[in-house]
Amino acid sequence: MTLKEIKKLIELGEDYHLELKEQAEKSLIEEVCAFANSSGGKIILGVTDKGIIKGTSTDNSTRSKLQDTLKQLEPALDVKISVIENMLILDVPKGKEKPYGCSRGFFVRIGPTTQKLSRNEIVSFFEKEGRIRFDELENRKADFENDFDDKAYQRFIQLARITPSIDKNYLLKNLDCLTDGNRLTNAGVLFFTKSTEFLLLQATVVCVLYKGNEKLHILDKKDFNSNIVENIENAILFVQRHTNLEYKIEHLQREEIPEIPEVALRESIINAVCHRDYFQKGSNVMVEVFDDRVEISNPGGIPSELDPADFGKKSVCRNPVIASLLHRIDYIERIGTGINRIKNAVKEYGKCTVDFRITGFFAVVYKFKHIEKKDGTLNGGLNGGLNGGLNGGLNESLQEIVNQIKANPGIQAKELSEKLDRSISTLEKQIKQLIDKKIIERRGSKKTGGYWEVVK
Repeated sequence: MTLKEIKKLIELGEDYHLELKEQAEKSLIEEVCAFANSSGGKIILGVTDKGIIKGTSTDNSTRSKLQDTLKQLEPALDVKISVIENMLILDVPKGKEKPYGCSRGFFVRIGPTTQKLSRNEIVSFFEKEGRIRFDELENRKADFENDFDDKAYQRFIQLARITPSIDKNYLLKNLDCLTDGNRLTNAGVLFFTKSTEFLLLQATVVCVLYKGNEKLHILDKKDFNSNIVENIENAILFVQRHTNLEYKIEHLQREEIPEIPEVALRESIINAVCHRDYFQKGSNVMVEVFDDRVEISNPGGIPSELDPADFGKKSVCRNPVIASLLHRIDYIERIGTGINRIKNAVKEYGKCTVDFRITGFFAVVYKFKHIEKKDGTLNGGLNGGLNGGLNGGLNESLQEIVNQIKANPGIQAKELSEKLDRSISTLEKQIKQLIDKKIIERRGSKKTGGYWEVVK
């Protein structure tokens, strides 16, 4: 920088990126630490905090002492020192290995001042910068013997194609879901407990159907707090029940065309539960359905390590254990490809548009295009869930069974009876109808942990 540019900065006064000091006093390392932990900045030595240039020693001995002072910063940071007239300018870059500390503690820049972090603020800072992984932490509320859901575990190993002969505890530890002390981690709670309601309140997926295009009148609302896989499937079904379905009939064959391509909808909901910031305890993943759009949002925005310019091109995983487990069961492909998959599916499909919003939350917004009726087509126009009863020519009772099987292929007749409030004898007759229609098939046997598959 030139002397003229430096003087202009000094005239503007101290701010988030500028600190003025008469000399290199003990607090200098605190300012360097604060800039490194924030967005970088300049420290000008030889100027009063009122902007009066008094000058300071700029000889080799002074600069050598400055270098020794900078060595207190951990981890090390390359701070450029330059001389302009009788002033020393320290250019502190934004640190890439946050948090930075010194012998005097941890500091951040708040406006024009430097603030020391308290113990809780340090913890929060570590969380924000991704140095502590939520999914790897032990969940102190969960009791392995009482809270573990063997049905969820059996379904997971089926989907992941893992042989059931492997010792359960050994496998869970290798999946980073169980500690050496047989305590469930947060990832273990999300995937393998009967309910997260009292163990991880922020893990609930909230689905809401509104009347019209504003958040005024709620027509339907569901809070899903089962394991993460069931929550994903239930949220997808919620959207599919409450959005329109177009039927295209050609040569007596009917094709069902939803407003949002299923691959994009599924990817959006999976991304929301996989990449949300679980340290934010007061917020949930939200799936909101309006007449003109669907919004899927999760707390946390994009990770701080990811440059917004690289959004959709690079990936920084906030919850690596959750992502790994979802990858094992083929719910996600290569990490970092989801955004492009959504864009491509929507572009090819042509029934809606998609926008991404990044604030303190990350949101995917699908806006519906008006579908004009054409010969041989019928716009479903059934916002509110009636299409669920017409899907595949099934009545509502049969469709409910299919939905339950989709959400949990290993479900038993007793559990179906409880969920749908029907007698087992009635369910057996209805299941037989679905088998006769070749809509579902039974795979495996009861002894080997059989399951249902929706084939049509």
